[in-house]
Amino acid sequence: MIGVLEVGGTHVSAAVVDPATWRVVRTARADVDADAPEHVLLDSFVAAAGSVDAPPAGVWGVAMPDPFDYAAGIGNFAGVAKFAALDGVDVGAALRARLRADVVFLNDADAFVLGEWAAGVARGAGRCVGMTLGTGIGSGWLVGGVVADPGDPRGGRIHTVTVDGAPLEDVVSRRALRRAFTAAGGDPAADVREITALARDGDATARDVVARSYTVLGSVLGPRLAAFGADLFVVGGSIAASWDVLEPPFRAGAGALPPVRVVVDSDHSALVGAAVHASRAG
Repeated sequence: MIGVLEVGGTHVSAAVVDPATWRVVRTARADVDADAPEHVLLDSFVAAAGSVDAPPAGVWGVAMPDPFDYAAGIGNFAGVAKFAALDGVDVGAALRARLRADVVFLNDADAFVLGEWAAGVARGAGRCVGMTLGTGIGSGWLVGGVVADPGDPRGGRIHTVTVDGAPLEDVVSRRALRRAFTAAGGDPAADVREITALARDGDATARDVVARSYTVLGSVLGPRLAAFGADLFVVGGSIAASWDVLEPPFRAGAGALPPVRVVVDSDHSALVGAAVHASRAG
């Protein structure tokens, strides 16, 4: 059995995963305040880990969001709107000391697609790309089940791409959609779920906002998927439930795409991916 953690912008999940089947055996989830002090954040990670009764020996896999030095286990969160208290902190050393176990890290989008490759919709795919749509946007690139750097985007991080000199997440992210919808005269309290529901129902403002954002995303990802030679494209994250609304403008911008698989309930994907990563390090 393998203990794993998955840290998101608003939560931490812990689980025990059976490497014989890649089935999540036990899991726990807790809310996290990304603006909390260092000791509060680390306490929440450790508390989650302690709640799933993981085996005392073995390597823990931890899926973390960017920007993070995954090899060294150190946060690089300066200038981003999350986990500022972990900037420069050796998270790996802190977790090893408190869990009394070794710890290895990987990017959360990499963990998502690796989990789907091991036990989900991308099982056994040769060249697979995963995209996570949530608070921000992430991407992971695999060749034969091994995380790969496609070169473009650098390190496989699609959120580092710029569009007309601005970060991609200024166009495609939860905050970008809400800002654009408000600027177009929409309800400033509407979140992505409400905006996409309005677009589904034919609201012209919502449809225009969604179309502009996801046509841009398609134009960014489509050529890179083709250059990578992807034979499968997997979409997950909290916004994936609205893919029926997002897909038409995405395809309009992307052009030809490989087969697309949507994972509406991807809560376990990154946990399984973290377990696969830990199993290879053990």
